Amino acid sequence: MNIYKLLQLNRKIKSHRIKFLGLFLLHKFNKRYLAVNLDPVMACNLRCKMCYFTDADYVKTLKGQFKEEDLKLVADTIFNRALKLQIGCGTEPTLYKGLPKVVALGKQYNVPYISLTTNANLLTEEKIEELVKAGLNEFTISLHGVTKETYEGFMKKASYEKFHNAFKAFAKLKTKYNFKVRINYTFNKDNFYELKEFFNHFNPNSFDILQIRPIQKIGNTEYNDFDISSLTQDYPEVIASIKEVCKTNNITLLAPNTLTGLNSENQSSFVFDYTFCYISPQKFWKEGFNWRDVSFNEFSKQINWSQTLFSNIFRSKKQLKSLSNRLNYEIEFN
Repeated sequence: MNIYKLLQLNRKIKSHRIKFLGLFLLHKFNKRYLAVNLDPVMACNLRCKMCYFTDADYVKTLKGQFKEEDLKLVADTIFNRALKLQIGCGTEPTLYKGLPKVVALGKQYNVPYISLTTNANLLTEEKIEELVKAGLNEFTISLHGVTKETYEGFMKKASYEKFHNAFKAFAKLKTKYNFKVRINYTFNKDNFYELKEFFNHFNPNSFDILQIRPIQKIGNTEYNDFDISSLTQDYPEVIASIKEVCKTNNITLLAPNTLTGLNSENQSSFVFDYTFCYISPQKFWKEGFNWRDVSFNEFSKQINWSQTLFSNIFRSKKQLKSLSNRLNYEIEFN
């Protein structure tokens, strides 16, 4: 399954009514439609300046990890409704010792697409190969700087050498296995212009998807300059040059075309909150879901979830626009 084709299709379908009708029918007939985002352990090995892990008070609230038997119950409860399983949503999943078993569980329940979000500093060639053999479809790698100085400056406690060693392993193993690598580059006014040198530092054969996304406020972070207005004029030219290289190397690019109108209404995001399912040792989908004792279908009936999806078919865009700033990028296939 090509998850990016589905995202592109979501953007092309302009009618939110058609989308909610589709979700309603998928739910009623027990089909897959959820993007399950799973944090198996509430910890991180880095302290990136643009991340809430630099907020000491917030980090104190992040505790726990799943026991193996609990993960099996999680899979029993929700994986048969998952269109995609994203392992690692707000923490670092490679700290979890049983990570290959989590991937294998997703494969066992026939989840069509399984992805891992990581800073890659704990990945070795052996660990990458183990995850791919378990059934992982994609590595999504967080990146906040192209050069060593900027990378290690923004991603505190990280090693530029270890990061690039992981990409050398990706390039090697991609000749043997079928999996994808996605880079998520979060930019601000202090690391944006390094993108001009991106392909001088990264082998295009080591990754398949490049997302370039503007900084967003996600908590009380150490780096808190969210004003990127000074980049507005130069942004299209820089992105155009990256787009050309991506096209030549058959790399999928996800990026806004411009920096103007990023906070305007995005019609493709109306269904986000109705497909997004976050799970951690502290949370499970909706508040009040006693997932150890109650099935997904039973709880859905308790909260009238089917009726909610059906009612949204008839709601106006104005009533559904609370999440309209999501998916603020275009998907360029080559």
